[in-house]
Amino acid sequence: MLGWSGPLPEPEIRDIEDMRQVLATPDCQETGPLYFMYRDLALNDCDRQWLHSHHLRYDITAIVSRDICGERVKTKGHYHPLSPSGVGYPEVYEVLRGHAHYLLQERNLLNVILVDALEKDLIIVPPGYGHVTINAGNSDLIMANIVSTDFESQYMEYEKMGGAVYYELTDGRFIKNPAYPSVPEIQVVEAGHLPKVHFSKDGLYETIGTDTLDFLNNPDLGWDLFNEVLRG
Repeated sequence: MLGWSGPLPEPEIRDIEDMRQVLATPDCQETGPLYFMYRDLALNDCDRQWLHSHHLRYDITAIVSRDICGERVKTKGHYHPLSPSGVGYPEVYEVLRGHAHYLLQERNLLNVILVDALEKDLIIVPPGYGHVTINAGNSDLIMANIVSTDFESQYMEYEKMGGAVYYELTDGRFIKNPAYPSVPEIQVVEAGHLPKVHFSKDGLYETIGTDTLDFLNNPDLGWDLFNEVLRG
């Protein structure tokens, strides 16, 4: 199902009860799992040692396609803290299969970006942006990510506010989350239009063992990448 040829650990599973705080309809009577997170993957010991020595982690997440009382299935949403340089930690994703919407919101809520991504697209989450991944297709969404292991994701603000600034409904509409007093309109970015010159054409995993990923622990090195996303 995942298109992964290496060993898989037991996944961390998020079901509707785990997600109820951030749903558009918190009292939705649906039940069952929504997504599966396979953490700290590597195809061989050499890659695993390199990732660990560079404080990085490669994960795969599978998000099911379902109607949750009129809303598309999504991840819970979180922010990243500041790195020692004072710049927030970024993250990089790759769509392995399916159709994804990455809903990014600036922590000060001055900017909201929707990155529309298809198979083989790469997505950078810039410093200072929280993010939710939405399964925008009619089949399971499989995505990979590489992220620094020097921090823990911060879910509290999304839980407190009942989710992101927008909910995506199964009919494709976005509705504003009324818990936020004022939110900007969504800026839509096609991930396929973002230059990939910084990354291997063979996919995100092939960056393991290279200096391409240095910006994940040293965000000051990644402003060219971040600006590609922010400019759309």
